[in-house]
Amino acid sequence: MDRSAHGLLGCTRGVAFQARPFPGGKTMAARFVVVLAVAIVAPIAHAQTPWPQFRGPGARGVAVGDRLPPDRWSTTDNVAWKRDIPGRGWSSPVVAGDRVFLTTVVNTGATEAAKKGLYFGGERAKPADSIHQWKVICLDLGTGQVRWEKLVHEGVPKTPIHIKSTYASETPVTDGKHVWCMFGSVGIWCLDLDGTVEWSRELPPRAMRFGWGAAASPVLHDGRLYVVDDNEEQSELVALDAATGREVWKTPRDEKSNWSTPYVWENPLRTEIVTPGTGAIRSYDLDGNLLWSIKGMSSITIATPFEADGLLYVSSGYILDPRKPIYAIKPGAAGDISLAAGETSNQFIAWSQPAAAPYNPTTLVADGKLWVLFDRGFLACHDAATGQPIYASQRLPEGRAFTASPWYAGGKVFCLNEDGVTFVCDGGADFKILHTNALADDDMGMATPAIVGDKLLIRTAARIYCIAARGTAAVVPAGAPGG
Repeated sequence: MDRSAHGLLGCTRGVAFQARPFPGGKTMAARFVVVLAVAIVAPIAHAQTPWPQFRGPGARGVAVGDRLPPDRWSTTDNVAWKRDIPGRGWSSPVVAGDRVFLTTVVNTGATEAAKKGLYFGGERAKPADSIHQWKVICLDLGTGQVRWEKLVHEGVPKTPIHIKSTYASETPVTDGKHVWCMFGSVGIWCLDLDGTVEWSRELPPRAMRFGWGAAASPVLHDGRLYVVDDNEEQSELVALDAATGREVWKTPRDEKSNWSTPYVWENPLRTEIVTPGTGAIRSYDLDGNLLWSIKGMSSITIATPFEADGLLYVSSGYILDPRKPIYAIKPGAAGDISLAAGETSNQFIAWSQPAAAPYNPTTLVADGKLWVLFDRGFLACHDAATGQPIYASQRLPEGRAFTASPWYAGGKVFCLNEDGVTFVCDGGADFKILHTNALADDDMGMATPAIVGDKLLIRTAARIYCIAARGTAAVVPAGAPGG
Protein backbone atom coordinates (compact mmCIF):
# COMPACT_ATOMS: atom_id res chain seq x y z
CA MET A 1 0.00 0.00 0.00
CA ASP A 2 1.14 3.58 -0.44
CA ARG A 3 2.74 2.92 2.04
CA SER A 4 1.61 3.79 2.03
CA ALA A 5 -1.77 4.43 2.36
CA HIS A 6 -4.74 3.72 4.40
CA GLY A 7 -7.37 5.44 2.31
CA LEU A 8 -8.69 7.04 5.46
CA LEU A 9 -9.67 10.60 6.23
CA GLY A 10 -6.92 10.47 8.77
CA CYS A 11 -4.13 7.88 8.79
CA THR A 12 -1.12 6.15 10.81
CA ARG A 13 3.84 4.61 14.59
CA GLY A 14 8.84 4.36 17.13
CA VAL A 15 10.95 1.92 19.02
CA ALA A 16 13.97 0.77 20.90
CA PHE A 17 15.19 -2.09 18.76
CA GLN A 18 16.32 -5.25 20.52
CA ALA A 19 17.40 -8.33 18.60
CA ARG A 20 16.43 -11.63 20.19
CA PRO A 21 17.30 -15.23 19.43
CA PHE A 22 15.24 -17.24 17.01
CA PRO A 23 14.97 -21.03 17.46
CA GLY A 24 18.08 -22.54 15.99
CA GLY A 25 20.39 -19.82 17.31
CA LYS A 26 19.63 -17.10 14.77
CA THR A 27 18.01 -13.77 15.57
CA MET A 28 14.47 -12.65 14.93
CA ALA A 29 12.49 -9.35 14.53
CA ALA A 30 9.24 -7.60 13.47
CA ARG A 31 7.49 -4.32 12.75
CA PHE A 32 5.30 -2.33 10.30
CA VAL A 33 5.62 -0.09 7.19
CA VAL A 34 4.49 0.38 3.61
CA VAL A 35 8.23 -0.10 1.75
CA LEU A 36 10.87 0.94 -0.48
CA ALA A 37 14.26 -0.48 -1.62
CA VAL A 38 17.09 -0.62 -4.10
CA ALA A 39 18.11 -4.14 -5.09
CA ILE A 40 19.53 -6.39 -7.76
CA VAL A 41 18.07 -9.84 -8.29
CA ALA A 42 18.82 -12.69 -10.62
CA PRO A 43 17.04 -12.42 -13.98
CA ILE A 44 14.34 -14.88 -14.93
CA ALA A 45 12.82 -15.82 -18.25
CA HIS A 46 12.85 -13.07 -20.89
CA ALA A 47 15.24 -10.96 -18.74
CA GLN A 48 12.36 -9.61 -16.69
CA THR A 49 13.12 -6.57 -14.58
CA PRO A 50 12.78 -7.39 -10.87
CA TRP A 51 10.32 -5.61 -8.59
CA PRO A 52 12.16 -5.56 -5.25
CA GLN A 53 10.21 -2.99 -3.24
CA PHE A 54 7.14 -0.79 -3.04
CA ARG A 55 6.56 0.73 -6.50
CA GLY A 56 9.47 -1.25 -7.94
CA PRO A 57 12.87 -0.02 -9.16
CA GLY A 58 13.56 3.49 -7.89
CA ALA A 59 10.06 3.56 -6.28
CA ARG A 60 8.88 4.93 -9.63
CA GLY A 61 5.93 2.69 -10.52
CA VAL A 62 7.13 2.53 -14.13
CA ALA A 63 7.34 -0.68 -16.17
CA VAL A 64 10.42 -1.06 -18.36
CA GLY A 65 11.48 -3.44 -21.08
CA ASP A 66 10.15 -4.65 -24.40
CA ARG A 67 7.81 -7.28 -22.96
CA LEU A 68 5.00 -5.63 -20.99
CA PRO A 69 1.75 -6.94 -19.51
CA PRO A 70 -1.46 -6.58 -21.53
CA ASP A 71 -3.53 -3.48 -20.88
CA ARG A 72 -6.82 -5.38 -20.83
CA TRP A 73 -7.98 -8.01 -18.35
CA SER A 74 -10.91 -9.33 -16.35
CA THR A 75 -11.24 -12.05 -13.73
CA THR A 76 -10.48 -14.59 -16.48
CA ASP A 77 -9.18 -12.82 -19.60
CA ASN A 78 -5.40 -12.39 -19.74
CA VAL A 79 -5.07 -13.99 -16.29
CA ALA A 80 -2.18 -16.45 -16.15
CA TRP A 81 -3.22 -17.49 -12.63
CA LYS A 82 -4.97 -16.20 -9.54
CA ARG A 83 -4.75 -17.37 -5.97
CA ASP A 84 -6.90 -16.66 -2.93
CA ILE A 85 -4.87 -15.24 -0.05
CA PRO A 86 -5.90 -15.91 3.57
CA GLY A 87 -6.25 -13.06 6.02
CA ARG A 88 -5.91 -9.41 5.12
CA GLY A 89 -2.99 -7.25 4.04
CA TRP A 90 -2.50 -4.11 1.98
CA SER A 91 1.23 -4.66 1.45
CA SER A 92 2.28 -4.86 -2.18
CA PRO A 93 3.84 -8.00 -3.67
CA VAL A 94 7.58 -7.93 -4.35
CA VAL A 95 9.48 -10.25 -6.68
CA ALA A 96 12.91 -11.90 -6.60
CA GLY A 97 13.67 -14.15 -9.56
CA ASP A 98 10.72 -16.52 -9.93
CA ARG A 99 9.41 -15.92 -6.39
CA VAL A 100 6.61 -13.57 -5.33
CA PHE A 101 6.52 -12.49 -1.68
CA LEU A 102 3.46 -11.30 0.23
CA THR A 103 2.63 -10.58 3.84
CA THR A 104 -0.73 -11.13 5.48
CA VAL A 105 -2.29 -11.34 8.93
CA VAL A 106 -5.00 -13.91 9.65
CA ASN A 107 -7.55 -13.19 12.37
CA THR A 108 -8.72 -16.46 13.92
CA GLY A 109 -11.79 -14.59 15.15
CA ALA A 110 -14.23 -12.35 13.31
CA THR A 111 -12.81 -9.47 11.24
CA GLU A 112 -14.86 -6.32 10.88
CA ALA A 113 -15.55 -5.62 7.22
CA ALA A 114 -13.59 -2.77 5.66
CA LYS A 115 -15.61 0.13 4.32
CA LYS A 116 -14.44 1.74 1.08
CA GLY A 117 -13.86 5.44 0.54
CA LEU A 118 -12.84 8.36 2.75
CA TYR A 119 -14.76 8.83 5.98
CA PHE A 120 -14.58 9.59 9.68
CA GLY A 121 -15.41 7.07 12.37
CA GLY A 122 -13.26 4.14 11.26
CA GLU A 123 -10.85 4.29 14.17
CA ARG A 124 -11.10 1.68 16.94
CA ALA A 125 -10.05 2.50 20.50
CA LYS A 126 -8.90 -1.03 21.33
CA PRO A 127 -7.31 -3.86 19.32
CA ALA A 128 -9.20 -7.06 18.63
CA ASP A 129 -8.98 -9.62 21.45
CA SER A 130 -8.70 -12.66 19.15
CA ILE A 131 -5.54 -14.54 18.16
CA HIS A 132 -3.91 -13.22 14.98
CA GLN A 133 -1.29 -14.91 12.81
CA TRP A 134 1.38 -12.84 11.06
CA LYS A 135 2.53 -14.65 7.90
CA VAL A 136 4.94 -14.37 4.98
CA ILE A 137 3.91 -16.20 1.81
CA CYS A 138 6.09 -17.11 -1.18
CA LEU A 139 4.40 -17.94 -4.48
CA ASP A 140 5.82 -19.24 -7.75
CA LEU A 141 5.74 -16.40 -10.27
CA GLY A 142 5.00 -18.74 -13.16
CA THR A 143 2.22 -20.83 -11.62
CA GLY A 144 0.90 -19.11 -8.50
CA GLN A 145 1.57 -22.23 -6.43
CA VAL A 146 2.66 -21.74 -2.82
CA ARG A 147 6.37 -22.43 -2.44
CA TRP A 148 6.22 -21.86 1.29
CA GLU A 149 4.25 -20.09 3.99
CA LYS A 150 5.94 -18.95 7.21
CA LEU A 151 4.14 -18.11 10.44
CA VAL A 152 6.45 -15.52 12.01
CA HIS A 153 4.29 -14.39 14.92
CA GLU A 154 1.07 -15.39 16.65
CA GLY A 155 -0.83 -13.63 19.40
CA VAL A 156 -3.35 -10.96 20.29
CA PRO A 157 -2.58 -7.56 18.69
CA LYS A 158 -1.19 -4.97 21.10
CA THR A 159 -2.25 -1.93 19.11
CA PRO A 160 -5.50 -1.04 17.29
CA ILE A 161 -5.87 -0.23 13.61
CA HIS A 162 -8.40 1.66 11.55
CA ILE A 163 -11.24 -0.50 10.25
CA LYS A 164 -9.89 0.02 6.74
CA SER A 165 -6.27 -0.72 7.58
CA THR A 166 -4.48 -4.05 8.16
CA TYR A 167 -1.71 -5.44 10.35
CA ALA A 168 0.20 -6.21 7.14
CA SER A 169 0.27 -2.85 5.36
CA GLU A 170 4.07 -2.53 5.01
CA THR A 171 5.56 -3.85 1.78
CA PRO A 172 8.55 -6.25 2.06
CA VAL A 173 11.87 -5.57 0.35
CA THR A 174 14.23 -8.05 -1.29
CA ASP A 175 17.78 -8.12 -2.65
CA GLY A 176 17.23 -11.35 -4.57
CA LYS A 177 18.82 -13.46 -1.82
CA HIS A 178 16.71 -12.48 1.20
CA VAL A 179 13.41 -10.80 1.93
CA TRP A 180 12.85 -8.38 4.82
CA CYS A 181 9.30 -8.12 6.17
CA MET A 182 8.12 -5.56 8.68
CA PHE A 183 4.92 -5.58 10.72
CA GLY A 184 4.25 -2.46 12.76
CA SER A 185 4.39 -2.78 16.54
CA VAL A 186 5.42 -6.44 16.15
CA GLY A 187 8.78 -6.80 14.45
CA ILE A 188 11.07 -7.16 11.44
CA TRP A 189 12.02 -10.54 9.96
CA CYS A 190 14.78 -11.41 7.52
CA LEU A 191 14.15 -14.66 5.63
CA ASP A 192 16.10 -16.41 2.92
CA LEU A 193 14.35 -17.31 -0.32
CA ASP A 194 13.38 -20.72 1.06
CA GLY A 195 11.61 -19.25 4.08
CA THR A 196 14.27 -19.80 6.75
CA VAL A 197 14.35 -16.95 9.27
CA GLU A 198 17.87 -15.52 9.42
CA TRP A 199 17.14 -12.94 12.10
CA SER A 200 14.37 -10.90 13.61
CA ARG A 201 13.96 -7.81 15.76
CA GLU A 202 11.08 -7.16 18.04
CA LEU A 203 9.31 -3.81 17.71
CA PRO A 204 7.67 -2.49 20.89
CA PRO A 205 4.09 -1.35 20.40
CA ARG A 206 3.89 2.42 19.96
CA ALA A 207 0.75 4.51 19.75
CA MET A 208 -0.22 5.86 16.35
CA ARG A 209 -2.44 8.85 15.70
CA PHE A 210 -6.05 7.91 16.53
CA GLY A 211 -4.97 4.24 16.56
CA TRP A 212 -4.88 4.08 12.78
CA GLY A 213 -1.96 1.62 12.64
CA ALA A 214 1.29 1.60 10.68
CA ALA A 215 2.06 1.59 6.97
CA ALA A 216 5.57 2.88 6.13
CA SER A 217 7.83 0.26 4.55
CA PRO A 218 11.56 -0.28 5.15
CA VAL A 219 14.13 0.48 2.47
CA LEU A 220 17.31 -1.38 1.59
CA HIS A 221 20.59 0.11 0.43
CA ASP A 222 24.18 -1.13 0.38
CA GLY A 223 23.78 -3.69 3.16
CA ARG A 224 21.65 -1.56 5.44
CA LEU A 225 17.93 -1.59 6.16
CA TYR A 226 16.49 1.85 6.92
CA VAL A 227 13.30 2.18 8.97
CA VAL A 228 11.37 5.36 9.68
CA ASP A 229 9.30 4.89 12.83
CA ASP A 230 7.14 7.99 13.26
CA ASN A 231 4.52 7.63 16.00
CA GLU A 232 2.93 9.49 18.91
CA GLU A 233 5.56 8.45 21.47
CA GLN A 234 9.13 8.32 20.13
CA SER A 235 9.83 8.90 16.45
CA GLU A 236 13.17 7.94 14.92
CA LEU A 237 15.07 6.90 11.82
CA VAL A 238 16.98 3.64 12.40
CA ALA A 239 19.69 1.97 10.32
CA LEU A 240 20.09 -1.80 10.73
CA ASP A 241 22.74 -4.15 9.40
CA ALA A 242 20.69 -6.04 6.83
CA ALA A 243 22.67 -9.26 7.35
CA THR A 244 22.35 -9.44 11.13
CA GLY A 245 19.65 -7.02 12.30
CA ARG A 246 22.20 -5.19 14.47
CA GLU A 247 21.43 -1.53 15.05
CA VAL A 248 24.04 0.63 13.28
CA TRP A 249 22.67 4.01 14.33
CA LYS A 250 19.47 5.72 15.40
CA THR A 251 18.44 9.36 14.92
CA PRO A 252 15.55 10.95 16.87
CA ARG A 253 12.92 12.75 14.78
CA ASP A 254 10.81 15.72 15.84
CA GLU A 255 7.68 14.17 14.33
CA LYS A 256 4.46 12.48 15.32
CA SER A 257 2.68 9.80 13.27
CA ASN A 258 3.51 9.59 9.57
CA TRP A 259 2.95 6.83 7.01
CA SER A 260 5.42 7.68 4.27
CA THR A 261 8.06 5.18 3.15
CA PRO A 262 11.52 6.79 3.01
CA TYR A 263 13.59 6.98 -0.16
CA VAL A 264 17.31 6.44 -0.69
CA TRP A 265 18.26 9.13 -3.21
CA GLU A 266 21.43 8.34 -5.15
CA ASN A 267 22.16 11.59 -6.95
CA PRO A 268 25.37 12.79 -8.66
CA LEU A 269 26.52 14.61 -5.50
CA ARG A 270 25.81 12.06 -2.75
CA THR A 271 23.50 9.38 -1.44
CA GLU A 272 20.90 10.49 1.10
CA ILE A 273 17.83 9.21 2.92
CA VAL A 274 14.73 11.33 2.25
CA THR A 275 11.96 11.16 4.87
CA PRO A 276 8.71 13.09 4.40
CA GLY A 277 6.84 14.13 7.53
CA THR A 278 4.09 16.41 8.73
CA GLY A 279 6.62 18.68 10.45
CA ALA A 280 9.07 18.73 7.55
CA ILE A 281 10.67 16.84 4.71
CA ARG A 282 14.10 15.87 6.08
CA SER A 283 17.08 14.34 4.32
CA TYR A 284 19.88 12.56 6.15
CA ASP A 285 23.29 11.30 5.16
CA LEU A 286 24.13 7.59 5.49
CA ASP A 287 25.30 8.16 9.08
CA GLY A 288 22.00 9.70 10.16
CA ASN A 289 23.10 13.35 10.11
CA LEU A 290 20.55 15.91 8.93
CA LEU A 291 21.43 17.43 5.54
CA TRP A 292 18.44 19.64 4.74
CA SER A 293 14.77 20.17 5.51
CA ILE A 294 11.65 21.76 4.06
CA LYS A 295 8.68 22.89 6.15
CA GLY A 296 5.26 23.28 4.60
CA MET A 297 3.64 19.83 4.36
CA SER A 298 0.00 18.94 4.98
CA SER A 299 -1.08 17.56 8.36
CA ILE A 300 -0.97 13.90 7.23
CA THR A 301 1.90 12.56 5.12
CA ILE A 302 1.63 9.24 3.25
CA ALA A 303 3.11 9.36 -0.27
CA THR A 304 6.58 8.00 -1.08
CA PRO A 305 9.33 10.23 -2.54
CA PHE A 306 11.15 9.27 -5.74
CA GLU A 307 13.58 10.69 -8.28
CA ALA A 308 13.06 11.11 -12.00
CA ASP A 309 15.25 12.94 -14.54
CA GLY A 310 17.41 14.50 -11.85
CA LEU A 311 14.65 15.88 -9.61
CA LEU A 312 13.32 14.52 -6.32
CA TYR A 313 9.52 14.55 -6.06
CA VAL A 314 7.82 14.77 -2.66
CA SER A 315 4.12 15.33 -1.98
CA SER A 316 1.67 15.57 0.92
CA GLY A 317 -2.04 16.15 0.44
CA TYR A 318 -4.42 15.53 3.32
CA ILE A 319 -7.78 16.23 1.72
CA LEU A 320 -9.08 18.63 4.39
CA ASP A 321 -5.96 20.82 4.35
CA PRO A 322 -5.72 23.89 2.12
CA ARG A 323 -2.00 23.13 1.85
CA LYS A 324 -1.34 20.09 -0.37
CA PRO A 325 2.15 20.65 -1.78
CA ILE A 326 4.16 18.91 -4.47
CA TYR A 327 7.89 19.74 -4.44
CA ALA A 328 10.49 19.09 -7.14
CA ILE A 329 13.89 19.31 -5.43
CA LYS A 330 17.42 19.62 -6.85
CA PRO A 331 20.44 17.76 -5.40
CA GLY A 332 22.97 19.42 -3.12
CA ALA A 333 20.81 21.28 -0.61
CA ALA A 334 21.92 22.11 2.93
CA GLY A 335 20.07 23.49 5.95
CA ASP A 336 16.51 24.79 5.91
CA ILE A 337 15.46 25.32 2.29
CA SER A 338 11.79 26.04 3.01
CA LEU A 339 10.03 28.45 0.70
CA ALA A 340 9.39 31.98 1.88
CA ALA A 341 5.84 33.32 1.76
CA GLY A 342 4.72 33.70 -1.83
CA GLU A 343 7.61 31.70 -3.29
CA THR A 344 7.15 28.60 -5.43
CA SER A 345 10.84 27.97 -6.09
CA ASN A 346 14.30 28.79 -4.78
CA GLN A 347 17.91 27.67 -5.26
CA PHE A 348 17.15 24.02 -4.50
CA ILE A 349 13.40 23.77 -5.07
CA ALA A 350 12.99 23.69 -8.84
CA TRP A 351 9.24 24.16 -8.55
CA SER A 352 6.32 23.59 -6.26
CA GLN A 353 2.56 23.45 -6.52
CA PRO A 354 1.08 24.42 -3.14
CA ALA A 355 -2.33 22.75 -3.52
CA ALA A 356 -1.90 19.98 -6.09
CA ALA A 357 -0.99 16.79 -4.17
CA PRO A 358 -3.09 13.67 -3.62
CA TYR A 359 -3.70 12.18 -0.17
CA ASN A 360 -2.97 8.43 -0.36
CA PRO A 361 -1.51 7.76 -3.83
CA THR A 362 2.04 8.67 -4.75
CA THR A 363 2.46 10.81 -7.87
CA LEU A 364 3.76 9.27 -11.10
CA VAL A 365 6.44 10.62 -13.48
CA ALA A 366 7.14 9.25 -16.95
CA ASP A 367 7.82 10.69 -20.40
CA GLY A 368 8.31 14.19 -18.98
CA LYS A 369 4.90 14.28 -17.31
CA LEU A 370 3.77 14.10 -13.70
CA TRP A 371 0.36 12.58 -13.04
CA VAL A 372 -1.63 13.16 -9.87
CA LEU A 373 -4.29 10.60 -8.98
CA PHE A 374 -6.66 12.05 -6.41
CA ASP A 375 -8.36 9.81 -3.87
CA ARG A 376 -11.84 10.88 -4.94
CA GLY A 377 -11.46 9.91 -8.58
CA PHE A 378 -9.74 12.69 -10.52
CA LEU A 379 -6.56 12.63 -12.60
CA ALA A 380 -4.39 15.68 -13.34
CA CYS A 381 -1.18 16.07 -15.33
CA HIS A 382 1.76 18.49 -14.98
CA ASP A 383 5.00 19.11 -16.80
CA ALA A 384 7.49 17.21 -14.64
CA ALA A 385 10.31 19.70 -15.27
CA THR A 386 8.37 22.90 -14.57
CA GLY A 387 5.25 21.90 -12.64
CA GLN A 388 3.03 23.74 -15.11
CA PRO A 389 -0.37 22.10 -15.70
CA ILE A 390 -0.76 20.04 -18.85
CA TYR A 391 -4.37 19.31 -18.04
CA ALA A 392 -6.43 20.13 -14.95
CA SER A 393 -8.18 17.55 -12.79
CA GLN A 394 -10.39 15.30 -14.92
CA ARG A 395 -13.00 12.96 -13.48
CA LEU A 396 -12.64 9.20 -13.74
CA PRO A 397 -16.37 8.38 -14.07
CA GLU A 398 -17.67 6.32 -11.15
CA GLY A 399 -14.08 5.98 -9.93
CA ARG A 400 -15.21 6.77 -6.38
CA ALA A 401 -12.18 5.96 -4.21
CA PHE A 402 -8.47 5.44 -4.98
CA THR A 403 -5.76 4.43 -2.50
CA ALA A 404 -3.29 2.44 -4.63
CA SER A 405 -0.69 4.47 -6.51
CA PRO A 406 -0.94 4.70 -10.31
CA TRP A 407 1.58 3.01 -12.61
CA TYR A 408 2.87 3.55 -16.14
CA ALA A 409 3.45 0.96 -18.88
CA GLY A 410 3.58 1.14 -22.65
CA GLY A 411 2.56 4.80 -22.89
CA LYS A 412 -0.48 4.35 -20.65
CA VAL A 413 -1.37 5.36 -17.09
CA PHE A 414 -3.17 2.78 -14.95
CA CYS A 415 -5.34 3.73 -11.95
CA LEU A 416 -6.78 0.97 -9.72
CA ASN A 417 -9.68 1.99 -7.51
CA GLU A 418 -10.96 0.40 -4.30
CA ASP A 419 -13.68 -1.45 -6.22
CA GLY A 420 -11.02 -3.37 -8.14
CA VAL A 421 -11.60 -1.42 -11.37
CA THR A 422 -8.55 -0.19 -13.28
CA PHE A 423 -8.91 2.92 -15.45
CA VAL A 424 -6.50 2.80 -18.38
CA CYS A 425 -5.68 6.33 -19.59
CA ASP A 426 -3.65 7.60 -22.50
CA GLY A 427 -0.18 8.81 -21.47
CA GLY A 428 -0.23 11.78 -23.84
CA ALA A 429 -0.89 15.46 -23.28
CA ASP A 430 -4.66 15.09 -23.63
CA PHE A 431 -6.80 13.36 -21.03
CA LYS A 432 -8.40 10.26 -22.50
CA ILE A 433 -9.78 7.13 -20.82
CA LEU A 434 -9.06 4.23 -23.16
CA HIS A 435 -11.02 1.57 -21.26
CA THR A 436 -11.58 0.03 -17.83
CA ASN A 437 -10.78 -3.44 -16.46
CA ALA A 438 -13.03 -4.80 -13.70
CA LEU A 439 -12.34 -7.61 -11.24
CA ALA A 440 -14.69 -9.46 -8.88
CA ASP A 441 -17.03 -7.87 -6.34
CA ASP A 442 -14.86 -8.99 -3.41
CA ASP A 443 -11.64 -7.64 -5.00
CA MET A 444 -11.22 -4.50 -2.91
CA GLY A 445 -8.13 -2.78 -4.33
CA MET A 446 -5.87 -0.99 -1.83
CA ALA A 447 -2.41 -2.40 -2.61
CA THR A 448 -0.25 -0.93 -5.36
CA PRO A 449 0.45 -3.61 -8.04
CA ALA A 450 3.86 -4.97 -9.07
CA ILE A 451 5.13 -5.35 -12.65
CA VAL A 452 7.67 -7.98 -13.68
CA GLY A 453 8.40 -8.13 -17.39
CA ASP A 454 5.21 -9.23 -19.13
CA LYS A 455 3.39 -9.92 -15.84
CA LEU A 456 1.28 -7.61 -13.70
CA LEU A 457 0.57 -8.70 -10.11
CA ILE A 458 -2.58 -7.21 -8.58
CA ARG A 459 -3.19 -7.95 -4.92
CA THR A 460 -6.75 -7.40 -3.66
CA ALA A 461 -8.52 -8.04 -0.38
CA ALA A 462 -9.35 -11.59 -1.46
CA ARG A 463 -6.61 -12.78 -3.81
CA ILE A 464 -3.68 -12.04 -6.07
CA TYR A 465 -3.91 -12.02 -9.88
CA CYS A 466 -1.09 -12.56 -12.33
CA ILE A 467 -2.07 -10.67 -15.47
CA ALA A 468 -0.28 -11.83 -18.61
CA ALA A 469 -1.10 -12.41 -22.28
CA ARG A 470 -2.83 -15.70 -21.66
CA GLY A 471 -6.32 -16.96 -22.36
CA THR A 472 -8.03 -18.54 -19.35
CA ALA A 473 -7.15 -18.13 -15.70
CA ALA A 474 -5.64 -20.93 -13.67
CA VAL A 475 -7.62 -20.63 -10.46
CA VAL A 476 -5.58 -21.67 -7.43
CA PRO A 477 -7.55 -21.76 -4.15
CA ALA A 478 -5.91 -20.63 -0.94
CA GLY A 479 -5.58 -24.15 0.39
CA ALA A 480 -4.00 -25.67 -2.70
CA PRO A 481 -0.64 -27.38 -2.17
CA GLY A 482 2.59 -25.78 -3.27
CA GLY A 483 4.28 -26.68 -6.50
